Amino acid sequence: MRRSRVRAAWAGVLLALLFALGIVGGGVQAQDESEASSDGVVAPETVIQLRGLDKVTARVLPIEVRIDEPGRFGSLEITVRSCRKAPPEDPPESAAFLEIRELRPGESPVELFSGWMFASSPAFSTLEHAVYDVWVIDCAASPASG
Repeated sequence: MRRSRVRAAWAGVLLALLFALGIVGGGVQAQDESEASSDGVVAPETVIQLRGLDKVTARVLPIEVRIDEPGRFGSLEITVRSCRKAPPEDPPESAAFLEIRELRPGESPVELFSGWMFASSPAFSTLEHAVYDVWVIDCAASPASG
C-alpha cells in the first residue's frame, strides 16, 4: 500500500511539472485546427483511447471510453474523469485521470486504481493487477463531436 501512495505522490509531482512546462494545458487541446468551429472554438476531446492486456490469454485489446462514462475490460470498470493532451506544437503527451474498479458477481466493487496515467510513461503510474494491465494511448475528439 505504501508503494502505491509513493507512486501517486510522484504522479502528482510529474503532472504539476507537465502543467508548469505547458506540456499539459489547463484546457484540452484538439488534434488539429481543422476541428475548430466557425467561431474559432476548438472541439474538446471526449474520448480516451486505452490499451488493455489480458495476461491470461496474452491478448492486447484497444479500449475506447468516453469521459465520465464507465467502460469495461474483462472484470474491470474504467471511468475517465479527465483527459489532457499537449498542443500539436509541443512534444506529444496525453495524460488521463482514471478510476478503475474490479467488479465480481456477488461482491462489492474493489477500487484498484485512482490517479493520473501518462501515455509517454506507462510504467510510472500503473494499475497493479494479477490478470490485467491498462495504459493510456491518446485523448481524442468523439467522431460525433468533430
